[in-house]
Amino acid sequence: MAEIKPCEPSVLYNLLNRSGARLAEINYLCLIDARETQDYRTSHIITAKPVKADSEAAFLLPEALEVDSMQHVFVYDSNTSSVQEDSRALLCARVLSEVSLSPVLVVIGGFQRFSALYPYLRTEKIMYNRHRLVHELESLKPYPVEILSGLLYLADEKQSADCSLLGEMKISLVILLSQQSTRGSQTIANFPVDDSVTADLYSSFERICDLIASTIDSGSRVLIASPRGRSRCSAVTIAFLMKHRKHTLQEAWSLVLACKPDMRPNAGFLQQLAAWELHLTGRRETNTSLL
Repeated sequence: MAEIKPCEPSVLYNLLNRSGARLAEINYLCLIDARETQDYRTSHIITAKPVKADSEAAFLLPEALEVDSMQHVFVYDSNTSSVQEDSRALLCARVLSEVSLSPVLVVIGGFQRFSALYPYLRTEKIMYNRHRLVHELESLKPYPVEILSGLLYLADEKQSADCSLLGEMKISLVILLSQQSTRGSQTIANFPVDDSVTADLYSSFERICDLIASTIDSGSRVLIASPRGRSRCSAVTIAFLMKHRKHTLQEAWSLVLACKPDMRPNAGFLQQLAAWELHLTGRRETNTSLL
């Protein structure tokens, strides 16, 4: 029997936005909506499947759903706040756990909290045609990765230039680490740094980190971007977490990696982050060879 665990909405958000192509894989994500059928039809999280109950109120999993082969299994109801309560989400999670090989994650706060945080990821569409569903998932517009809930996001340069996306997400400041300059309705702070092992990002850490901190301390949202969204922006994000959230390099690295598994500062930036840790704490606490 698989373990049942609580999870924050941001975990599901980041998984949904890793890649539309991955979402289209038949065994990648199992997302179950445990609410009443009418609630599901009114609005639900994208890719979610409804669940039915029999005459004895026992949950019946959707037909043709091979839960035992799924890499990620999530369930939500209206507003479950704990895995200790006998909510619809937990009752459904117990059924899922009997057949799943992966942990069953219950989204804390349910649909109400998730849709309040990410209203652009809810839909009324109900897909019955598998080919149409695959097409829609492959063409799904990914949103930036969320590092700090409602405050700090990480993206590629294309996303940072999408004014409609930035508007939906209420982004106030874009930190762009690129040789290219971008104009938009949001405030752009451009730092022209190459993604090379000899490029100097360290000398900009202080200024960038303080700029991010002053913006999110005012309750506004910041997006950090670089061309591919993997090296420069992740290095700056880690540097910020080290200075303003007091994380070690290891802790900050692990946090960003959990949100964005394909992130990877180049070797030069990694050494600069190690020097940053020494500057901030007066000692080297992280063995960079293990990262």
